[in-house]
Amino acid sequence: MYKNILIVKLSAIGDVIHALPVVPVLKQQYPEAKITWVVEKPAFDLLTNNPYIDDIIIFDKPKFKTFGGLFTNTRKLAKQLKDKKIDLALDLQGLFKSAAIVSLSGAHTRLGYCNMREFSHLVSRPVVGPNKNGHVVERYLDVVRSLGCEVTEPVEFPIYINEQEAETAKTIAVQAGLHLKNRYAVLAPGTNWSTKCWPVNRFAELADKLYRNNIVPVLVGGAGDKRLSEKIIELATIPPIDLTGKTSLKQLAYLIKGAGCFVGGDTGPMHLAAAVHTPVVVLFGATDPKRNGPYGEKHRILKPDRPCLGCWKKICPHSEECLENIEAELVFQNVVASMLMEIR
Repeated sequence: MYKNILIVKLSAIGDVIHALPVVPVLKQQYPEAKITWVVEKPAFDLLTNNPYIDDIIIFDKPKFKTFGGLFTNTRKLAKQLKDKKIDLALDLQGLFKSAAIVSLSGAHTRLGYCNMREFSHLVSRPVVGPNKNGHVVERYLDVVRSLGCEVTEPVEFPIYINEQEAETAKTIAVQAGLHLKNRYAVLAPGTNWSTKCWPVNRFAELADKLYRNNIVPVLVGGAGDKRLSEKIIELATIPPIDLTGKTSLKQLAYLIKGAGCFVGGDTGPMHLAAAVHTPVVVLFGATDPKRNGPYGEKHRILKPDRPCLGCWKKICPHSEECLENIEAELVFQNVVASMLMEIR
């Protein structure tokens, strides 16, 4: 019986969301255990208010980049972990830095998932389960299945939005001109790879089609996506509501949860939408939807007609926009169909 469990899943936002179902499953199997999660700052907000997580340790990566910082902060982190008397550590990141954190914990039992890299498999034992070629959520769940944990349907993504977060989200929406009682669709133009991005002119076309059918288009994303949103607003006949860079992750989750549909590429907000059960229309090109697609059954995956799908390249070697030939009309039809299914 494990008493103190460590989960190491540092980033990115979508990856942390994928690992969330592990926590309630562990708590069900080990109800008395204390669960600590080590995460980087950008995804910290996703883990707060969670009744399954007893403590969150922020791994502040920039502080480890100098020799002095590495020495000082490694000692501090090691003490934090040793004080918790960790007896089970799960490395769901599978990289050198996560392996180092697991090693510092002193846990006797160390497990990782099936795709470990950077020699992390020498620190934690990789669990290669029946879903080794399936969705990444199931790959993470295979790790806890190997401990005898039962995974029941539907799989839970524990994201807890408190009253203050919800009220702030409502205020932000109203100030931007969005009335939450109206039908609206959330559009996320930004991704971390250029090959995952649908062109801004297509988003502008989609926004106009949505407006003409009494669906309010709402742009979201981080501060780094502001340029894309500004271009879409410039190209659209009627400017979409712009919430880009204005929300925290929890506030964004609240607004996405109230939407009729989410449209975007393979990115963190897309996985957030799937986690809060909002229908997703997602555009896939360079990455594999079998591994990284929206988790669940009611989502719609659109792919361009290209022979190089699933290339896993961040930048197209042929200097083409990977998703360009997915027409706005096709996306619009799928948005409407998704919203109609929700009404039924």
